[in-house]
Amino acid sequence: MEIRNVVIIANLWKNDSLAVAREMRTYLEQRGIECTVHEVENLDESIEISIRTDLLVSVGGDGTVLYCARLVQDLGIPILAVNLGTFGFITEISSSEWQHALQCVLDGEERISRRLMLKVSVMREGRRVFQCQGLNEAVVTSSGVAKVVNIDLFVGKTRAGTFRSDGIIIATPTGSTGYSLAAGGPILDSEMSALIITPVCPFTLSNRPLVLGANEVITMRVDEGQRTDLMLTVDGQQYYELREGDDIVVEKSRSKALLIASDVRNYTQVLSSKLNWSGGMHA
Repeated sequence: MEIRNVVIIANLWKNDSLAVAREMRTYLEQRGIECTVHEVENLDESIEISIRTDLLVSVGGDGTVLYCARLVQDLGIPILAVNLGTFGFITEISSSEWQHALQCVLDGEERISRRLMLKVSVMREGRRVFQCQGLNEAVVTSSGVAKVVNIDLFVGKTRAGTFRSDGIIIATPTGSTGYSLAAGGPILDSEMSALIITPVCPFTLSNRPLVLGANEVITMRVDEGQRTDLMLTVDGQQYYELREGDDIVVEKSRSKALLIASDVRNYTQVLSSKLNWSGGMHA
């Protein structure tokens, strides 16, 4: 792909993000490439990305990538994700590797990782009152002091049962290493086409994580008689207050996040490093 226009998103909550973004802009402009830097402090800011953009560079952490994925969800623009620490589960490229990774893109040597995204809708009395997209997961949990919530779960038109738990997570393969993993869910290859249902601290031990095909439509219905208020959270960045009787419909999005993969390490190496699969006493 020919690169003529690049947009850089710099997360100002990350140390040195602006300095790195400016270095990138200088690097690109010296090669005759038009470059725009957007400085963001809140990952819910609305930024219009031109369809003329050939590449979006995320400078921050995994959360910045989730934000960037939403910005270009319908545009088919690839994302080069640079982590200002070492590297994350999504941001495979460390801050010391950005120049090499960027040059690979300019030389046409990049590999694109196509990641499934979620479309999440809230239906209330037959009317859609909220809709958003996410790369990691959609979560229904309590927003009050009491924790346990009662959720009816449907896979397609089939009622799977009632889950009494601290919440339910519907995760993508990309999100399998996030909240779902912490709640006991499985790790999936990031490019798989699947959905994960993970109950959070279920009241019944028979409620186990479930992996489904990506074409399934999952509905979580908020039962009547809850003892707490409920909240929908998508990617930890988008929120919506729920009511009893609401249906939360989760399905795969028609769009995919296009992430540029590192040629320095693969997904297995990232997992091994981040999860400390050393076999030692601290593993």
